[in-house]
Amino acid sequence: MSKLSAQAVKNLQQKVEEACADAREGIPGTTVVVVGRDGQELFASATGKRGCESSEPMTLQNIYWIASCTKMVVGVACMQLVEQGKLKLDDAAQVESLCPELKDVKVLQADGSLVEKKRGITLRMLLSHTAGFGYAFFNERLRDYSRPVGYDEFSGNIYDMLQPLLHQPGEGWEYGINIDWAGVLLERVTGLSLNAYLHRYIFEPLGIKNMSMFPTKSMKENLAYMNFRNSNGVVTGYDHILRAPLLDKSGGEDGSCFHSGGAGLFAKPQEYCQILAVLLNDGTSATTGAKILQKATVDEMFRNQIPEFPNFARQGIPPAKPHLTNPIPEIYPVPGDGPQGWGLTFMLTGGSTGRSAGTAHWAGLPNLWWWCDREKGVAGIICTQILPFVDLPVLKLWAGVETAIYEALA
Repeated sequence: MSKLSAQAVKNLQQKVEEACADAREGIPGTTVVVVGRDGQELFASATGKRGCESSEPMTLQNIYWIASCTKMVVGVACMQLVEQGKLKLDDAAQVESLCPELKDVKVLQADGSLVEKKRGITLRMLLSHTAGFGYAFFNERLRDYSRPVGYDEFSGNIYDMLQPLLHQPGEGWEYGINIDWAGVLLERVTGLSLNAYLHRYIFEPLGIKNMSMFPTKSMKENLAYMNFRNSNGVVTGYDHILRAPLLDKSGGEDGSCFHSGGAGLFAKPQEYCQILAVLLNDGTSATTGAKILQKATVDEMFRNQIPEFPNFARQGIPPAKPHLTNPIPEIYPVPGDGPQGWGLTFMLTGGSTGRSAGTAHWAGLPNLWWWCDREKGVAGIICTQILPFVDLPVLKLWAGVETAIYEALA
């Protein structure tokens, strides 16, 4: 891929700096990285401060909690095991023998009662969010059912994964803890912890040193601060909500802290982009030569798995827990209501920025957004640590960066 012109890089940097010009009303600090399929960076910038109350500049060494950006990585791991025949995409009996907890899970009704499920859950359902699991912060019915204790999907406790389903398996799309259960399947079939598996079979082959569910000492020293945008639009400092792995002394190997396949990773953004570059390059790293997946497997991940739910992204998501999310009227609007789909762990859609129709993209709760356009050979991530989810200044920056990249490449 051709490099960006000096002027294009300057324009991008200016866009990012404008977004971070006011730490209280704009974005306190961000890291933006864009790569081509050759793994080379087209743009990498850390701008602003480490947090809204910090005087330290954000640098490319800073580490972010990437939350649901974890899902794609765990999807890659599960698909490695599908290639090896150790996991099957459509075998509910295998899932329920490895995870007997999923045999007994019930379906929550509108009146708060529970009924038996009609069919078993498959790995494909988990990876495509059609198994029926939700998130208590995105679903009022699940939130209310879980009280007075409540479900906290970031507690590090398996209790919070033992939730009822919100619909019968395979009968709808609901975003939730599905990939957390895919991670449990991986652990049970391999005998490895999820974190250990990711290090051995994805991070090490790609030369990734600053990505983990249990951050090293140096990663913790470089951790970006959490921020919160109040209803008046002003950002203040905020405590970290994924505490358990940051306090863990065992590196996650003593079994006391749940390894969250849905939201557990901390990462240096440049290294996350090396995994995106592998997807752009059909499963092989152009920088290390490591073959992580077969091309046919990547093709399957990028295939729409839910054609029977064409309007899944047009169902709004309520702010069931307003400290974690703003209301989401539509998950990702496409001009002219163009087609949208869901692959294995991520959304698939075109958009007005110049991206291709089958572009993969998804997000992380503290407002991180990535995209991966195999057709045009470009991918990137915009990282912040701002709650609640769907922060308008960050959305505006994401759209601006993507648009500027496609204009520069054209």
